[in-house]
Amino acid sequence: MAVIETAEKLLPAGLRPAGGRVLRTLATILTESGEKAVARRMALTAFAIRIVSAALAFLSQIALARLMGEYEYGIFVFVWVLIVVFGDLSCLGFHTAIVRFLPHYRASGAYDEIRGLTGTARLFALLSGTVVLVLGLIGLHLFGGRIESYYLVPIFLGLFALPMIALGDVLEGTSRANHWPVMALSPVYIVRPILIIAFMLVAIRLGAEHTAVSAMKAALAATYVTAVGQYIATLLRLRRHYHAGASKVDFLAWLGVAFPIFVIEGVSFLLTNSDVVIVGIFLDPHEVAIYFAAAKTMALVHFINFSVKAASGPRFSSIIAEGTREQLEAAAIDAAKWTFWPALGIGLAVLAAGNLLLSLFGDAFTAGYMLMVILLAGILAKALVGPAETLLMMAGKQNICVLLYAVALTASITFNVLLIPNLGIEGAAIATASAMGVEAILLHLAVRGALGITLFAFAKPAAAKTDMKA
Repeated sequence: MAVIETAEKLLPAGLRPAGGRVLRTLATILTESGEKAVARRMALTAFAIRIVSAALAFLSQIALARLMGEYEYGIFVFVWVLIVVFGDLSCLGFHTAIVRFLPHYRASGAYDEIRGLTGTARLFALLSGTVVLVLGLIGLHLFGGRIESYYLVPIFLGLFALPMIALGDVLEGTSRANHWPVMALSPVYIVRPILIIAFMLVAIRLGAEHTAVSAMKAALAATYVTAVGQYIATLLRLRRHYHAGASKVDFLAWLGVAFPIFVIEGVSFLLTNSDVVIVGIFLDPHEVAIYFAAAKTMALVHFINFSVKAASGPRFSSIIAEGTREQLEAAAIDAAKWTFWPALGIGLAVLAAGNLLLSLFGDAFTAGYMLMVILLAGILAKALVGPAETLLMMAGKQNICVLLYAVALTASITFNVLLIPNLGIEGAAIATASAMGVEAILLHLAVRGALGITLFAFAKPAAAKTDMKA
């Protein structure tokens, strides 16, 4: 309280009432105990990490664009998006299944199951990532003649990152389930971007060309170093918390939950990245680079939803296991508010500085400003319902999500295919924003129909009488 009172006195007189309330709310969040307080602290930590990581990713993309020029940069970002998409998909949903099961096991003291779950997920991710790698190499051999020649070598190099990307996702899920936000988010969102640019600079210093091939080599090396370090750190921390002992494996039960999640998140991930992929298919690397720079700049807003989602999964899971419907509804609406209002504020700030931010990539990139305006509309539409998909998955409504995201992905692909040939990259932005709006409406309807919760950033929790276990 002494620190808060001192901070209040340092504020200008006009800001003291509002500033004091903010400081006291922050102090409450940082000192309270209980599941809600833990989730909020995790959200704040994840939010802080994502702010740093968004800045690092943004700066690293600027550096790469400056080093390579928009043409080579466009080649790199198109291939890297493809690799990250397939790498994330290759763990078949086990990274989220851990978040679903581990809090339940921990609450009941089932440490044998925790050891079995985390160990099985790591092994499965490595094996499945390797299978996708082999399939990719076979596909590249059979259909390489139909791919633009400038994409071939970067794709070949990127395929070898797939097992490590899959492993990193499972390790992130393990840390999220244990409320370790720094360990969950730092490797992929802070360490890896730093290493990519560092390895690229070292390679150029040693005489490498300023090309997408050099950038892909740097990304491959950074991915392996990050994943191996994350694996060692996570394993040591797991052993401190759960100690060595027997492992109980219930693979079919875990896979039964993981696979629907894989379909849901796979479709969702494709929905998020389909615009860049389709732009890369229809347009040349120069336009891919401009579109990606605009989308990457707006990612400064996207990370808010990710941060709240990272904290909400374990909280929703715990409430569903032990709490009431009233608590679940309050938590869901609270998460939506924590998503929308920061997204609105940061989104407007990013737009205000949009031309300056884009010019950092190069003079040609300022052509993407209108794309940022269009994309923000879609981001805010999605933010209105917060982490609705996480709520549905934690409540065991995976099948609804599968249908929902299949419709949203179909809409996204249809919009992109129809609009990009006629409107170019502006058409891609309109298609993406429209797909986000469709997704938000479907999620709102799904949560209301399946759980009886009116999930909306402006909604107020209604009194509920039904216990979650009923």
